[in-house]
Amino acid sequence: MRLHWHRRDLRVTDNPPLAGDNRLLPVFVHDPEILTYGAPPVVSFLLDALDSLRERYRERGGELLLARGDPSAVLPELAAACDADAVTWNRDYSGLASERDRAVVAALSGAGVSVGVERFGGTLLHEPEHITTSDGNHYSVFSDFWREWRDREKAAPVAAPVRGDVVDPRDSLDEEWLGEVSETAGPLPSLAELGFDEPEADVQPAGTDAAHDLLADFREDTIYRYGDDREYPARESTSRLSPHLKFGTVGVRTVWNATEDAAAAASDEDALESVEVFRRQLAWREFYAHILDARPDVVTENYREYPSEIQWRDDPEELQAWKDGETGYPLVDAGMRQLRAEAWVHNRVRMVAASFLTKDLLINWREGYDWYRRKLVDHDTAHAAGGWQWAASTGTNAQPYFRVFNPATQCEKYDPDGEYVREYVPELRDAPTDAIHEWPTLDDETRAAIAPDYPAPIVDHDERRVRAIAAFEAARSDD
Repeated sequence: MRLHWHRRDLRVTDNPPLAGDNRLLPVFVHDPEILTYGAPPVVSFLLDALDSLRERYRERGGELLLARGDPSAVLPELAAACDADAVTWNRDYSGLASERDRAVVAALSGAGVSVGVERFGGTLLHEPEHITTSDGNHYSVFSDFWREWRDREKAAPVAAPVRGDVVDPRDSLDEEWLGEVSETAGPLPSLAELGFDEPEADVQPAGTDAAHDLLADFREDTIYRYGDDREYPARESTSRLSPHLKFGTVGVRTVWNATEDAAAAASDEDALESVEVFRRQLAWREFYAHILDARPDVVTENYREYPSEIQWRDDPEELQAWKDGETGYPLVDAGMRQLRAEAWVHNRVRMVAASFLTKDLLINWREGYDWYRRKLVDHDTAHAAGGWQWAASTGTNAQPYFRVFNPATQCEKYDPDGEYVREYVPELRDAPTDAIHEWPTLDDETRAAIAPDYPAPIVDHDERRVRAIAAFEAARSDD
């Protein structure tokens, strides 16, 4: 019997470890240490995904074993109890995940459990050790990474286990053991039981059905507009697959396979190029995972060190205004309010909001990382650290420090009709489009006449841009 430990692979289809010959006993362990880094939207999505996964196993005559505790204690005990001859799981790439993997391997060995342990690469299309520079290191420039990643052959999706392959743990394990360790027979634990409040946001549905529906809709239509429309938040042209890729409710091989189908059906070169633009986003996801694997400290430390420390500002009031969507910069505020409402933000707006925090407010990128971690349903350690350090000009392949997004110009360019701002900033719903774009430069009397309940800008962008550049130039100096 093979014991498979689910983590970020909450699916049965296109999951490489599930394709073996042995009978399969699947398990998910609610790990208290991992949960300390969780947040209501993420855990809500997780529970929904687990419910879906459990149904997929029940359809195959089996059951997902649910346990709570330290995996290095639970898994050896479970492997011994069910007389498993193998334990499998898919790799994750954070420092915390790697430490946990080592602890589980050591515990299985130390407990004298005679099992084979195998870690699979079911999370990425290409593992970090398979795409390296000539000297064996990870790539630090995305364009170089992209060329090699793009040209490598991609593995095909694997089939799901069928009825008879999956074990019901209640047929294989002692009832007393199940009662002490497992929550298999009962309902899933609630958010409150796991120590979380209900999410403030309306979290999107989880599970493989929801993921595959999104992917099918995207592949049939939106992917052909993605290249032109993806930067415009009002156009709804993104896949919305990010939380599903984060939790593995859809396999990345399945997503890649859908892009191949889309490319084959593309009507012209523009449509084909649009598919390629989406593939680049899949590559960015893996680029940052490879960076995290090589440098797990990028979650808390600058990837790129300056000769002197960046003198970040400590301004709780400005930070809170940013969190609340009350900065007086409409595109920034729309994004921060979308974050609260949906636990998701359009990528262009994420970049603008991140630039505003780290450059206009000159507040440490770690504050933004932590806020997004608590509010985003698709928080992914690798991509979040990479994205925040890109905006803060401290990461690999990062935005140059002297390029500072002007949030008003970004609003005019990417929300030209003001649709996105009006959806999330109701105070500006009746404002003329020009007023939305020019809000930061309007005089107080005009602003009061147009939208008396919406705040004036909390900072002058031009002044703050000069200050931010000076701060980074000071950090670049050895003096």
